[in-house]
Amino acid sequence: MDIETLKARACERIDAQRDALIELSARIHAHPECKFEETRAAGWLAEFLDGAGYAVQRKAFGLPTAVAAHIGTARPRVAILCEYDALPGIGHACGHNVIAAAGAGAACGLADVVGDAGGSALVLGTPAEEGGGGKVIMARAGAFTDVDAAMMVHPAGMELASMGVLAVTSVEVEYRGRASHAAAAPERGVNALDGLITAYNAIAQLRQHIRASERIHGIITDGGQAPNVVPERAVGVFYVRAATEKRLRELKRRVDRCFEAGALASGAEMSQRTLGEDYSDMLTNPVLAAAYRANLERVGRKVVDAKGGRVPVTGSTDMGNVSKIVPSIHPMIAIAPPTVSLHSKEFAEFAKSESGNQGVIDGAKALAMTAIDVLCQPDLRDAMRAAFEAELADGEA
Repeated sequence: MDIETLKARACERIDAQRDALIELSARIHAHPECKFEETRAAGWLAEFLDGAGYAVQRKAFGLPTAVAAHIGTARPRVAILCEYDALPGIGHACGHNVIAAAGAGAACGLADVVGDAGGSALVLGTPAEEGGGGKVIMARAGAFTDVDAAMMVHPAGMELASMGVLAVTSVEVEYRGRASHAAAAPERGVNALDGLITAYNAIAQLRQHIRASERIHGIITDGGQAPNVVPERAVGVFYVRAATEKRLRELKRRVDRCFEAGALASGAEMSQRTLGEDYSDMLTNPVLAAAYRANLERVGRKVVDAKGGRVPVTGSTDMGNVSKIVPSIHPMIAIAPPTVSLHSKEFAEFAKSESGNQGVIDGAKALAMTAIDVLCQPDLRDAMRAAFEAELADGEA
């Protein structure tokens, strides 16, 4: 059977499931669950995939809210990734309900054609993208073994074939001093908050002298309990981001010296610990991205060409770690105007709107057709693999 017929069949199946996919997206949106707590969302995704004909494993790869589902086991094998965690306080302001439903839709379309296309399809429900690193944990447990390509689609304010992704580490820094009466005996105290504030100010100065692609930002989570008591404990959380893992390590060493400066200046003891998993930068596979772009145009959307060939930097994702294991793409599909920022209450509204629903359907079709390209075209797979190996070799520049 020719590839065009397979793509048409997949899209017809997705259209037939439109109401169910939109209902899945709406249900996840209406019941936001934060990282590693996505019990309902994971269950709803698993139920949908079971109904679509997949062999479904719940609590996959040691994570209670992860899902793995497959049709067939033969190579080539394409993985469709679904995210569904929300953000504290503002729900689905990153639109992960759209990601989950679009992935489910792509899975539905593939279920109808994978037997004729050859190979197999794997669908992974990946929890805790917002800071928990679910994909990193799943990768260590073998989730991407024998996978030839991995893909997902993320809602945004514009159509992009690739997402600008920074490597990131999250660190909690703690200063321990000595409490004392701030008025009666300040000389007996060691002010832990002074240590943290000194470090914060040192980081603010450092930010003037880092690359344009680098970011450092943080908050104080504990600054003491009463103003008339010298704070004996102060805690902050900081994100450090850079264009590559190598540059991230270099920048983190500079940030560490800021933390140490706070301890030296205040006399407080300083300790730090990494929170969650470090996220890598993203190696967008150009062959896969070109196939996605062509398929997106088939559903009436057009990818925005970034000015000067530079993809806008939009944040960090554990999909970056996946891209270092298997050829991957993480395109962005427009469900809101370009002026609406991710991680905002306004974007959360778009994630449940008609434009969000259309993003589910169009994203599902573009992913399914791109997966069919991988399954049916050996030359594309060879080019994809060659580009992946070249990217790995150059990725730490």
